[in-house]
Amino acid sequence: MEELKWFAVDFFQAVTAGLLVGGTYGLMCVGLGIIFGVMRVVNFAQGDFMMLGMYATYYLVTGFGVLAFLGPYAGPVVGAALAGPIVFAIGWLLHRYLLARVTGARVISAEAEGHYTQIIMTLGVALVLANGGLILFGSTPLSVQTPMSRESWEVGLIFFNQARTVAFVLAIFFAVGLYLFLTKSDLGKMLRADADNPIAAAYVGIDVDRSHRFAFGLGVGITAVAGGLLASTQSFQPYIGFDFVIVMYAGVVLGGMGSILGAFWGGLTIGLVQQVSTLVLPYQLQNTA
Repeated sequence: MEELKWFAVDFFQAVTAGLLVGGTYGLMCVGLGIIFGVMRVVNFAQGDFMMLGMYATYYLVTGFGVLAFLGPYAGPVVGAALAGPIVFAIGWLLHRYLLARVTGARVISAEAEGHYTQIIMTLGVALVLANGGLILFGSTPLSVQTPMSRESWEVGLIFFNQARTVAFVLAIFFAVGLYLFLTKSDLGKMLRADADNPIAAAYVGIDVDRSHRFAFGLGVGITAVAGGLLASTQSFQPYIGFDFVIVMYAGVVLGGMGSILGAFWGGLTIGLVQQVSTLVLPYQLQNTA
């Protein structure tokens, strides 16, 4: 009986950890889901934009001390939130001067051709961001140090890591806010109309290229926020994006390509499976599960 009791404790601890990690994964997947849902672009650089969010959070909180006045608890949270607008601006500019050549109205009538060029383009962007990050930031693993990363709330025999719990709550907040924006606001309705039928949207006066640019910036910005939240619980370096782009695509496919809520649930499920699998598999094989 004692052995069964501790197995149950380990199981519920793994489920708890999986849900907390999965919330951050879900927010990453939502960002990718927006880009594919609106633009129908397979963005292989999404993980590298998440990496930029991690470094933006790190330098805001510790590198330059911009948010040092907020203290070790609020600073990392605000830094992660601010990483979103920073990476949004980078994504906006990249789409404006680069990705717009292979997306939007000019390739609507040649969708198959557009996908080939989009894949090559986003792979190129991923390589430039990863290697550029290596030049700018170096290869030394970093993390955003916060007391919450080392402290937990105890509920019975289950421990809730404070940093992961805060990240989970914020991920839910951002995901719900994004869902309300897409369903209630005029701009959100324009993005949905563009996603449903870009040709019809163009006929009724919607600027397809501009809406795609906003969707791309919004998608990479949301993923950057998730990366900033993850930076408090995991070390990172410029090539970390490759590890997470696989998780993001798995979550988006699992939840249904183009579904925002489905993408979040897909990421949540992957986090749950990863953590529970460590009960029977080595830690290194959690992605295999």
